[in-house]
Amino acid sequence: MADEEIRHLVRIMNTDLQGSQPVMHALTGIRGIGLRTSRIIVESTGIDAKEVIGYLSDDDVAKIDAAIEEFENKVPTWMLNRCADPLTGEDKHLLGQDILMTFREDLNNLKKVRAYRGLRHERGLKVRGQRTKSTGRRGSTIGVSKKK
Repeated sequence: MADEEIRHLVRIMNTDLQGSQPVMHALTGIRGIGLRTSRIIVESTGIDAKEVIGYLSDDDVAKIDAAIEEFENKVPTWMLNRCADPLTGEDKHLLGQDILMTFREDLNNLKKVRAYRGLRHERGLKVRGQRTKSTGRRGSTIGVSKKK
């Protein structure tokens, strides 16, 4: 390790990960991968979870990349972050930019069908039944302004 040069950025799944972190913690930098998911991925590759990711060889990084691709086939369906997708009905585990795109797509769908939640999102109001009489007053204020 001492003679090797550390890579400060390691690119996995189109995401730059910090090379100074242990493998298990560095993988949590990818959207959709938490500590539990990261541990499963690392154990399936046989790489030490506490090894610094910047010192890994290209082969080990490729192993991790392949294990991430195969993740949804190896775990039970309750562990996936998109069970029973409304459009396809499949069980998926979304990673990276796919999470943001599907979230945006779901919100647009709610707005398009004029669902209550979609209307609340459109208007910038609270969506999940929170109190609005006295809280949530930051942002766009509507109403009477106080005299000075």
